[in-house]
Amino acid sequence: MRLSLSIVLALALGVIAAQSPTSQAPSSKAATNGVLAGAAAEITVVDLDGLKKLLQRDPKEAQPLLVNFWASWCDGCREEFPDLVKIDDDYRAKGLSFLSVTVDELEDKGQAASFIQEMKAKMPVVLLNVADKEPAIHAIDANWDGALPATFVYDRTGSLVYRHFGKIKPEELRAVIDKQVAIQK
Repeated sequence: MRLSLSIVLALALGVIAAQSPTSQAPSSKAATNGVLAGAAAEITVVDLDGLKKLLQRDPKEAQPLLVNFWASWCDGCREEFPDLVKIDDDYRAKGLSFLSVTVDELEDKGQAASFIQEMKAKMPVVLLNVADKEPAIHAIDANWDGALPATFVYDRTGSLVYRHFGKIKPEELRAVIDKQVAIQK
């Protein structure tokens, strides 16, 4: 069931991307809407519409965005998370927005929150709570089969510039972010 959850999430995210002519990504406006500005230990529960709103771009506040999909039961997700926390710490002041999306079941929200606290993560975290995961997965990226972890980087205009399925390669991700942060200046 959890694997199918991730598959559904991946599909939903592809649908979101497909609905936009430029494969739009999460907005830096989301950073001001409370969810992305909140403390990571405070996981906000969102449905597909809520996730779509977080992914909308605000041209006035546009900046590169890193989105990572994970679950507390996913070994690869747990292994890569310290690298993502370090990347968030290193790039937040340079203009990178970060949205962490857990696909844990709603009843496992406490487990996910404990993991985030243990990792000392500061990025905003949402729990995607949808009955049918398939539309959510397609909304993010039509090329994503829902496997976790999954990481996406969007440029300041909201166009997808990087996708990685499976555990990230920190040097590769940093190179992409460096380029996007430099373009932003």
